[in-house]
Amino acid sequence: MLIKKSTDIASSEITPRPTYLRRRDFLAALVTLPTVSRLVTTTDALTPKAAITSYTNFYEFGSDKGDASRNGGAFKASPWSVTVDGLCGKPGTYALDDMLKPHPLEERVYRMRCVEGWSMVIPWVGFPLNVLIKEAEPLGKASFVAFETILAPDQMPNQKHQILQWPYVEGLRMDEAMHPLTILVVALYDQILPNVDGAPLRLAVPWKYGFKGIKSIVKVTFTDFMPPTTWNQMAPNEYGFYSNVNPHVDHPRWSQATERKIGASIFSPKQPTLMFNGYGDQVASLYTGMDLRKYY
Repeated sequence: MLIKKSTDIASSEITPRPTYLRRRDFLAALVTLPTVSRLVTTTDALTPKAAITSYTNFYEFGSDKGDASRNGGAFKASPWSVTVDGLCGKPGTYALDDMLKPHPLEERVYRMRCVEGWSMVIPWVGFPLNVLIKEAEPLGKASFVAFETILAPDQMPNQKHQILQWPYVEGLRMDEAMHPLTILVVALYDQILPNVDGAPLRLAVPWKYGFKGIKSIVKVTFTDFMPPTTWNQMAPNEYGFYSNVNPHVDHPRWSQATERKIGASIFSPKQPTLMFNGYGDQVASLYTGMDLRKYY
């Protein structure tokens, strides 16, 4: 795996500050570093932005991969606030702008793997979730972090139907949430996070299947028990709580041994799926002693 810090990257690869500051006022207000640092975690080519913003799972807008791009245009992602509650010392409801301003943004180039067998390489822009967690001061008995998506059936048409249990909910064990690869995302490529990809705030956990990356987050809760998660509630025999990318554990209806890159030529062969999506050297220790076939 290739990992670059900003000190390892040629200046020509770093977005110039003047260019970055022209990326709409919202992002400009959040920048606190002279340049945005960049973390590259794969040698695979970036997925074209057009593919990232047109082919995705966002069931609130529909069950087809293109429904979010077709039905998400009217979604209002501003103003936005996030409630932090549960077992923490600093609960409250915070305007997104105020919550993000103190944090320097980073570009994180991550491989992302979907449970259906397709993958992308996405240049997310955001900051580590552990920064927010530390600010909230979770209590010692808080061992999990739960997340909740907005409930807005007037803007998200599929929430009018019981396709899933709404609102969408997800969760991580505390050590997973604190891991430096786990980030809160506010942008990708050269634009604020589009509605289709989870505006204005979503999670990215690159060693897990994509459905763990909950979108349009309005609530973060610290708990002392494993929180319910939407797809595990829907089909527990198919979707476990952990949902780590594992080529050796098949989905009941298809193999997870290979994947296809979205945006590549239709003639390109599938490639082998990597354990932990290629991030095993950084995250495998989180699961020492666990049976990953049982805790899938």
